[in-house]
Amino acid sequence: MSSSVSGASEDKESISAFLWWLLGIAALTFALLMSALMGIFQETIYKKFGKHSKEALFYNHALPLPGFLFLAPDIYRHGLLFSQTRLVQMPLIGISLPIMWLYLMMNVITQYICIRGVFILTTECTSLTVTLVVTLRKFVSLIFSILYFQNSFTVWHWLGTFLVFVGMLLYTEVWKNLGFIRPCGPKKVEKKQE
Repeated sequence: MSSSVSGASEDKESISAFLWWLLGIAALTFALLMSALMGIFQETIYKKFGKHSKEALFYNHALPLPGFLFLAPDIYRHGLLFSQTRLVQMPLIGISLPIMWLYLMMNVITQYICIRGVFILTTECTSLTVTLVVTLRKFVSLIFSILYFQNSFTVWHWLGTFLVFVGMLLYTEVWKNLGFIRPCGPKKVEKKQE
């Protein structure tokens, strides 16, 4: 009797885990589609009103700020938790700071550099190019995390690595430039000037 109860419990847990996994996949797919639409929207805005990457960066980050009011209790609670972590000595400054606040500051600085570069890139490149560059950056970040936290590098990671690099090489037309793929269409005949 107890084995059937535990079996039913395990089935419910596996179904629940699968549904959460599906929700995560749906959220990631939605975010990917919204990101692509945002890129096309930015491209349209830049064509119409000019290339103002600093202004776009400001509004993309200032307008959502009121939404964080709904998360204020959680943010405050985590701020208290951050303050309770071990202190580290800041080099050159001579002050001690909880390590989680240091990590947060480093994350904010590196994210600003990265997102600033992306917004500059949106003024100079197509949205597809920007999306591919951001995807490559996320991939490098994932590889760094796997190595830093010493997680196992599975067959799926290798497959993802292969697909990311093949996709980037196809987009940049490296194969054509190296002569592996011949261009399609009629050959252009240059006319001699007289």
